[in-house]
Amino acid sequence: MSDDPNNLSRDSQAIWDQNADAWDAYMGEGGLFQRELLGPATERFLNIQPGQTVLDIACGNGAFSRRLAELGAAVVACDFSTVFLERAQARTVEHVDRIEYRLIDATDEAQLLTLGKRRFDAAVCTMGIMDMAAIDPLFAALSHLLKPGGCFVFSVMHPCFNNGEPMVAEQIDSEQGIEIVFAVKIGHYLTLRATKGWGITSQPTAQYYFHRPLHVLFDAAFRVGFVLDGLEEPAFKQAHESRRTLNWTNYSEIPPALVARLRLT
Repeated sequence: MSDDPNNLSRDSQAIWDQNADAWDAYMGEGGLFQRELLGPATERFLNIQPGQTVLDIACGNGAFSRRLAELGAAVVACDFSTVFLERAQARTVEHVDRIEYRLIDATDEAQLLTLGKRRFDAAVCTMGIMDMAAIDPLFAALSHLLKPGGCFVFSVMHPCFNNGEPMVAEQIDSEQGIEIVFAVKIGHYLTLRATKGWGITSQPTAQYYFHRPLHVLFDAAFRVGFVLDGLEEPAFKQAHESRRTLNWTNYSEIPPALVARLRLT
């Protein structure tokens, strides 16, 4: 990723302002990935206790922020898209006193630190890190924002398997019968790269994806004092009806997402 991260972040911000309405309509209060893969693992790792203060980074339309408030947390939810924050505010009709929405660019350490040092019991970022042009500022800020022993739970498209590489289906004729086997062809993994793609067909413009192999992703956290103490690779247990054959719900043996818990030492 040789382009200036600041320029890429500004471009990405403009793109998400354009795409926010489409994603808000698509996600509502939580899409299929959130309901079946991300939400259960994230909630287990956070283990929210009533009265805790939680930072929700790249909150989008605030669906998970509202879930955190429902669980009893006081939530500060931030995003760099003004349109997303407007949609989040409009959707927040319950637990209004427990959610504070803030316009914050998670690639800007100084902006993040305005949220309050040692303020948060936990932080969460749901499928946002792969959308960020830079992640070092986020991890550096979190090392100051979290209370001692606080945790950061994040989910991303799985860097090994769901990184823009081709998805394939092969028909195999064997003694057991004819079987369709779903797989992913991996040709590029170690190289950091910024690409554009279409997360959903209804969005008006392509968005950035920032691919980082696992060692790069976690090294940014380890350098500032985090340790990894939880990791899940959720996959769909059963297929769902879809117009696309190459749908992730058919890939029961390949996880499309990774959910991790980091904790300050």
